[in-house]
Amino acid sequence: MKVFTIGYEATTVADFIAALAAAGVERVIDVRALPLSRRPGFSKSSLAASLGEAGIEYRHLRALGTPKRGRDAAKKGDVATLEAVYAEQLELPEAQAEAAVMLALAAERPSALVCYERDPCHCHRTLLIAAMRGEVADGIEVVDLFA
Repeated sequence: MKVFTIGYEATTVADFIAALAAAGVERVIDVRALPLSRRPGFSKSSLAASLGEAGIEYRHLRALGTPKRGRDAAKKGDVATLEAVYAEQLELPEAQAEAAVMLALAAERPSALVCYERDPCHCHRTLLIAAMRGEVADGIEVVDLFA
C-alpha cells in the first residue's frame, strides 16, 4: 500500500493542490486534532471546499491528531515528548478505530495524510505511519510530497 504525506507549512492552497494532483492523490486525510489554521485556506471547511473543486475528497480523522501537550513539545523541538504523547494517543480506542479507517481509505484510493509541518521528520504523521507499518502485513510505502 502506498500512502502519501504532505504538510502545508510555507505554501499556498494552489501549490498544495497542484502537488497532490501531480502525484495522483484522490483523497486527503486530515490528521490534525484541530483542523484550524492561520494560513489562509487551510482550515477544515475552506480546505475541503478547495480540494472538492479540484476533484479531491477530504476526510478529517481527529483522533489521529496530536494532543495539545504533544503539539507544544513539537513547537519546542522536544521530539521525545512528542513521541511519548503521540504513542499514548494511538493507544486510545478512538485513535485505533480511526487508524483502521485511515488504512482502509488509503487502500481504497491514492490518499495523502495532511498536517502542518513541511518536513515529515518534524511531524506526527511520520509517527503515525511508523505505528501503522506494524499493523499492515505487506507494509506501507510512504511518499512524502512537498508543495
